[in-house]
Amino acid sequence: MAAEQMADRGEEPRRTAPAVVPQAASAAVPTTAPAGPAGEPPVPPARPLDAIDRDILRILQTDGRASIRSVAERVHVSRANAYARINRLVEDGVIRGFGARVDHERAGQGASAYITLKIVQNSWRTVREQLQALPGATHIALVSGDFDVLLLVHTPDNRALRELVLTRIQSIPEVLSTRTLLVFEETDLGPRPDRPAELA
Repeated sequence: MAAEQMADRGEEPRRTAPAVVPQAASAAVPTTAPAGPAGEPPVPPARPLDAIDRDILRILQTDGRASIRSVAERVHVSRANAYARINRLVEDGVIRGFGARVDHERAGQGASAYITLKIVQNSWRTVREQLQALPGATHIALVSGDFDVLLLVHTPDNRALRELVLTRIQSIPEVLSTRTLLVFEETDLGPRPDRPAELA
C-alpha cells in the first residue's frame, strides 16, 4: 500500500538492501586458497590438528587398511565423526594417499640407491617432472648443501640401476652431474607403539 502511495506522488519506492550477515568472527579466514608455486594448484590453508586427528594419523600410518569403524572405536568418536575427520585430512592435503609399505627386495627390486644430482639453477620443476616419470623412483627432494636433488630409486638389479643413471638421468639436459650411493640394507621406520612422541 505504501509503495502505491509513493507511486501516486511520483516517487520511486525505496529498495531494501539484502541483510548482511556479520562476518567479524571469520574476517581472518581467507576466502580463497593461497596460490601455490607457478604452474601448480593453490595450496589450501592448513587447519590445526587436535589430539584426535593425530591419533587417527598414527593409526592410518600403521595400518592404511583400517576400517572407519575400527578407527572410530580406537579414538573414541562416532563413525560419522571419524569419517568426517579423515575426509578433512584428505581435503587439507595432510593425508596425501593410502598405500602399502613394500619390501622392495622381496618384490623383485633387489638394487636400491640414493642418487644425488646437481642441476641447472631454477630448473627444479622441470627436473622434478622428468624424475617422477622414472621407473623405480620412490622419493625426490630438493635439498641444500653440496648437491641440489636427492633421489631414491629401487630397480631389479645393478644393471637396471646403471641404465637408469647413465641413460635416463644423465640424459636430462638440466642435470649437471650425479653421484650414486648404493643401499646395502634399509629399514622402514613406520609409526610404532614404542614411539609415542610421533606427530606430537
